[in-house]
Amino acid sequence: MLDTSSVRSSAIKLALFLSLIAAHTPVHAQTHAAPPDPWPAAVAHAARLAPDARILVLDIASGRLLASAHLPDAARTLAAPGSTLKPLLLYSLIASHRWDPDRRIACTRHLHIDGRSLDCSHPPLPGPLDATEALTWSCNTYFATLAASIPPAQLRPLLAQTGLLTQTGLAPKNSSEVTAYFRDPTTTSAVQLTALGVDGVRVTPLELATAYRWLTLQIMQHPDSQSAQVVLTGLSNSASFGIAGQASLGGVPIAGKTGTANLGPGTPSHGWFVGFAPAARQTAISGPKPTVVICIYLPSGHGADAAGVAAEILANSPLRQGLQ
Repeated sequence: MLDTSSVRSSAIKLALFLSLIAAHTPVHAQTHAAPPDPWPAAVAHAARLAPDARILVLDIASGRLLASAHLPDAARTLAAPGSTLKPLLLYSLIASHRWDPDRRIACTRHLHIDGRSLDCSHPPLPGPLDATEALTWSCNTYFATLAASIPPAQLRPLLAQTGLLTQTGLAPKNSSEVTAYFRDPTTTSAVQLTALGVDGVRVTPLELATAYRWLTLQIMQHPDSQSAQVVLTGLSNSASFGIAGQASLGGVPIAGKTGTANLGPGTPSHGWFVGFAPAARQTAISGPKPTVVICIYLPSGHGADAAGVAAEILANSPLRQGLQ
């Protein structure tokens, strides 16, 4: 006859034995390590190549940060934005019917404003430029002409509506976030220098990323508008073969803009790249909608260098993995 008490005793001993084994087994032997979050991993890879870069990857839908490098520094850094302001102003002026994007302006590649040399860095082009071409090649002559059409009192509200001149709330806890410096222009030349991002304005990487999120949302909400078509095509061309062309090396379609400036004569240049991805070259093309804004600030360097950092991020990003 089966001795049930003996069976129960053996079962209890086995359970105690198994519990002792589990208690002394390392956690990593019981569970599989979770795969790394792809955006922080992509940013960490780029940060190893460019240790001083302030890097932000911003989710367009929610506005939250997906990954960053040197975030406290990005919250406290104020720098001249250079040419990164051009798409923001161009979109706003076309959308409000204050600028005709079909107007063509000839460029000699030489430009002086109030004694400052702002010669264009693009190659010689065959003829006068319209808005899309001017944005593709970041023509200073074209955008100085555009800026001259803005009354001085209207420049601040044009930039403020993008979120560029206010705190973003993206700074880490227990870290102070500075606010953009903006000097209200009183002359046409002052408007031009500010619109070109070389004088009268300094912004943080957090503010610039937020402003490009605003721009992306505007384009997504009004895809058939002339303003959206011009700016998206110009930024996509810029990242493919224009001034910001290095960003396309990541193998992900992106619409973006470089910027190079300094804090004054004799100071070293700093570089920007900011853009959104994935991005079709035209709003009429169906495809994946932009999901992220990528903003790079290099304390020393040029916009092309910042675009190269963006390319490294894109090449290792979940967007690239989705194309493979």
